[in-house]
Amino acid sequence: MSLDLERQKTVESVRRLTRTATVASVKQDEQTIKDYQNQIYSSAKPKFTKENVKNYIITRLTQLVPSKEIMRTNKRLINPIPGLKQVDRRQWYNIMVAFWCWSWDAYDFFTISLNITQLSEDLDVSVKSITWGITLVLMLRSIGAFVFGYYGDRYGRKYPLAVNMFLVTLLKIGTGFIKTYNEFLAVRSLFGILLGGVYGNATALALDDCPVDARGFVSGFVQQGYAFGYLMAVIFKRAIGDNSKYHWKAMYWFGAGVCFIIVVAILFAPETKAYSRQKEVEAFNRKHHIEQLTFKQKALRAIKCYWLVIIYMIFLMSGFNFMSHGTQDLYPTLLTVRYGYSNNRSTVTNCLANIGAFIGGILVGNFSNIFGRRLSIMVCCIVGGALIYPWAFCPGAGTDVGAFFLQFCVQGAWGVIPVHLSELSPPSFRSFVVGVSYQLGNLVSSASSTIETTIGERFPMESASGKHIYDYAKVMAIFSGAVFAFVLFATFIGPEHMNASFEIVQGYDDDEELKQMLTDEIHKVDVQHNENAESDLEEKSGSACSTVSDNKKTGKK
Repeated sequence: MSLDLERQKTVESVRRLTRTATVASVKQDEQTIKDYQNQIYSSAKPKFTKENVKNYIITRLTQLVPSKEIMRTNKRLINPIPGLKQVDRRQWYNIMVAFWCWSWDAYDFFTISLNITQLSEDLDVSVKSITWGITLVLMLRSIGAFVFGYYGDRYGRKYPLAVNMFLVTLLKIGTGFIKTYNEFLAVRSLFGILLGGVYGNATALALDDCPVDARGFVSGFVQQGYAFGYLMAVIFKRAIGDNSKYHWKAMYWFGAGVCFIIVVAILFAPETKAYSRQKEVEAFNRKHHIEQLTFKQKALRAIKCYWLVIIYMIFLMSGFNFMSHGTQDLYPTLLTVRYGYSNNRSTVTNCLANIGAFIGGILVGNFSNIFGRRLSIMVCCIVGGALIYPWAFCPGAGTDVGAFFLQFCVQGAWGVIPVHLSELSPPSFRSFVVGVSYQLGNLVSSASSTIETTIGERFPMESASGKHIYDYAKVMAIFSGAVFAFVLFATFIGPEHMNASFEIVQGYDDDEELKQMLTDEIHKVDVQHNENAESDLEEKSGSACSTVSDNKKTGKK
C-alpha cells in the first residue's frame, strides 16, 4: 500500500474515531446541538424592526461597492488561474457534466426558436401559435424544478439528474415523429416539466465543492452552457436542419444522441463531497441517537426562515428571464422577417451574439469575485440598455456589433446568477431553492415571445419587397429597455451574501473544537507512522546485516 493511500485511510479512520470519542460529551448537552442546528437558519430569518428596515435600506447603497480593503484583497482574483488550480479533477468532471446538461437544455429550447417559421409552415399554424409552444415550456418548468429539486437535495445530485436527462433523451426521439399542432403542444409541455429539473441539480453539482476563489469563474462558465447550447443550435440548424428533408426533426434526433452520451457521463460522475458529508453526519447522529431534524422538518424550517429571500429570488429571476428571452427568442425572426436576412446571414449574427454571451458570462462571473455580485449585474444592465439601439435598428455591421455586446451584457449578468442564488439559498436545500426560484421566474416570464408577437401585430409595416410584416424591432427595443430597468432596480434593492459557506452541516461535524482534535490526532498518526517506518527500517537493516554475516560464514555471495 502506498504511503498516501495508507495515510488517507488512516485519516478517515481517525475522523470516525474522533467523532465517536465525542459522542458522550455531545449527548450531555443536547440543547447545544439544537442551537448548532438552528444557527445556519437564524441569520436568514427576517426581522422587521424599524431599525433593521432602516439599516437595510441604507446599506443597499453603502454596501453596493466593496470597500477598498476588500477590493485590494480580491485584486488577485482578476487572474482566475490560481483559483482554478484549486479545483481538482473530480470537481472539474462535475463542472463539465453540469455545463453539458445546461447546454443541451438550451439546445432543445432554441431548436424551436430558430425554426419558428418552418414549424408554422409544417404544422399549418401562425407564428404566434408556435410561440405558445415556447410559453408552455417556460410555464411548466417549475413543476420539474419542484420534483427533481426535492429528489436532488434528499438523494443527491447525480441520480436525479441522470434520470432527468434520460427521459429528455427519449422525448427528443419522440419529437421527431409529431405531425399535428396538438401533438406539438403536448410534447412541449412534457419538455417543460423535464427541462425544469436540470438547472438546480446541475448548478449544485458544479458549485457544491467549488473553492471560493473559483466560484465566480465556474458560475459564469456553467451558466454559459446556455449560450453554448444556443450556439450549437444555430450551427446545427445550418448544418443539419437546412440540409435535411426532415428539417427541425433531424436536429432533435441528433440532439437525442448527444443527450444519451451526457446521461452516461452523469453516471460516472462522483457525488459532491458537500452532500456526502451531510449524509455521513446524519448516519453518525442516527447511530449514536443524537437528536437531529428530519428532512421534512429541515424543509419547513428553511421555508420559515428563508421565505423572504426565496420570494426575492423569484422576483429577481422573473426579470432575468424576461431579459434573456425578450432579447433572444424572437431575435432570429426579427432578422429574417424585419430585415430580410438570409439563413447564412442570420447564422453569422446569431453566432456572434452567442460568442459575446459566452465571453461575457465567464468574464463578468469572474469579476464579480472582486466587485461584488450586485454591482456586476447592475453595470451589465446599464451598458446593455445603451446598446439596444444598434442591436435593433442598425442592420448590417451595426446589428452584428450590437448583438455581440448586448448579449455580452445579458449573459454577463446571468454569469453571476448561479453563484449569487447559491449564496442566498439555505445550504441544505440549495438544489431545490435555486431550481425552483429560477423556474418560477421562467413561469412569470413565460409569455415573453407571445407578448412581443402580440404587441408586434399593432405595428404593421411593409418589407422592401412589399410583403406585409410587423415591426418587431420597435417592439423588442421597448420591451428590452423596460426589462433592463426592472432588473437594475431589483438587483439594487436585493441582498448579497458574497462568499457564503456552501457546507451542508448538522451536528458537530463543522465544530472548530472537533476540527482541532482531528488535526491533533492526525499529527499523532503521522508521528507514529514515521516512528514505525524508522523501526521497520532498523529491523530491515538488522536483518540485512545478519544475512550478510551468515552468507560470509557459509561462503555465499
